[in-house]
Amino acid sequence: MYRYDEFDAAIVRERITEFSDQVARRVSGALTEDEFKPLRLMNGLYLQLHAYMLRVAIPYGTMDGRQLHRLADIARTYDKGYGHFTTRTNIQFNWPALSDIPALLSDLAEVEMHAIQTSGNCIRNVTTDVFAGCADDEIEDPRPWCEILRQWSTIHPEFSFLPRKFKIAVTGATRDRAAIRTHDVGLQIVRGEEGGTAFRVFVGGGQGRLPHIAQEIAPAVPAEDLLAYLTAILRAWNLLGRRDNIHKARIKILVASLGIDAFRAEVDRHFATLKREDLRIPEEEVARIQTYFAPPAFESLPKVSDAFDRTILADRQFSRFARNNVRRHKHPGYAAVIISLKPRGGVPGDITADQMDAVADLATEYAFDEVRAAYEQNLVLPHVKLDDVPELWRRLSALGLATPNADLVTDIIACPGLDYCSLANARSIPVAQALSERLADPEFQDRLGPVRVNMSGCINACGHHHVGHIGVLGVDRKGEEYYQITLGGSPDETAALGEIVGRSLPADEVAPAVERTLNRYLEIREEGESFLAAVRRTGVAPFRDAIYGGLDAVA
Repeated sequence: MYRYDEFDAAIVRERITEFSDQVARRVSGALTEDEFKPLRLMNGLYLQLHAYMLRVAIPYGTMDGRQLHRLADIARTYDKGYGHFTTRTNIQFNWPALSDIPALLSDLAEVEMHAIQTSGNCIRNVTTDVFAGCADDEIEDPRPWCEILRQWSTIHPEFSFLPRKFKIAVTGATRDRAAIRTHDVGLQIVRGEEGGTAFRVFVGGGQGRLPHIAQEIAPAVPAEDLLAYLTAILRAWNLLGRRDNIHKARIKILVASLGIDAFRAEVDRHFATLKREDLRIPEEEVARIQTYFAPPAFESLPKVSDAFDRTILADRQFSRFARNNVRRHKHPGYAAVIISLKPRGGVPGDITADQMDAVADLATEYAFDEVRAAYEQNLVLPHVKLDDVPELWRRLSALGLATPNADLVTDIIACPGLDYCSLANARSIPVAQALSERLADPEFQDRLGPVRVNMSGCINACGHHHVGHIGVLGVDRKGEEYYQITLGGSPDETAALGEIVGRSLPADEVAPAVERTLNRYLEIREEGESFLAAVRRTGVAPFRDAIYGGLDAVA
């Protein structure tokens, strides 16, 4: 795990001092809210419906126990005793007082954490595969490259005031678990010439009002040229991007309007003018950073565990947990364990301070003091001995954190919606809770297999509804909350946007409609066919009939 050097520490402390003065001036009235807004956004502070919200960066989703303990302390001291994990592996605190923000940021800095560039028109927190470094289909651990990008992009003088926000995701595996095609830039590690590290580059992805799946702009950029090529992409967009219309300012709009070939030519033009030697990543610096991500001291263990297998046979609940929440590890005798933050009737992504403390202790005891935040708004212990998984499961069960639903239909991704967000048109949380209750039967979930439900409270799509197998979007119809359903989306290597099925539904009809959709899938699926594959084979028509019961689905 990367540790701050003197430059990191100095930057964070200087920023806290600067922002503390700005907060003091806002509290005193010397700054208006409009004057304060661009300053707070660069420091991760939003003004929501009822209070300020602080978004804390968790670079590439990786924390140690000390850091998670500090997040628990912050939840107790400055908030209402809980935090909310997001799809970008950040954590949000929804109720801090403005006057407490400087002290809160100082507490974060003590454990090498901050909120810089978690909002604003800048390069945001870089995300990656939650199983980085342990996935058995991985070409190379992407986290050192994420750290290089973090260092390069933090308070970058040219890219701190972009036309709009800019998000980067990196994967080192053949299967895309980082949703790279939904980002402004997505990077996939590939083998370049002579077997060296290179990056397949995608550009122009994004969701919101005008969603797009990113397109490939380069098949294999050599690692040494990565920063130069990203600089060329950002420079092209920074110069040509729309600044007159916030809804058309994202790079996805520029790529779509120019076309990928014309945009590639523009990037190549800038790339040719750069002093690439100034942006070339020295091999020794890459090696230095990679040492921070060296594998922990794994024991030499057999591939199978008698204790693990015996517990599967003896306990049906553990068997379900092992099937759904335990993932293969590249090192024999170990596994990655998903801690679901989606209990029955719970708020997706929420976790209490006491639970954070307990997970931090479990990470220290069972997972080499490492815990990850996942795109799916869950947590992961990445390196757990198979022998230890049964006892870990018992401990998680006592904490209410052993729901065996990872990647199943109740593993719902949802934004906070109108309960918190001033931009939202509708509430997400109560609808997600209703879905969780209605679809809770574990036997039913197991029959369905993997189904991804994503829910957003407005067109900004913070719940990534566009790429849900089932997407639910809250809309405002003459002051009432309604919900539009899409089918067939996916954020992975087969990334696609979902298709709108028909008319929007009132809140109390959403869960029954989703249940009918799932039952129709069980009726029409072919042998071994997943929900997503069935939708793509048949189209949405069979599901439209199930949702609306033959009634007009267009009105």
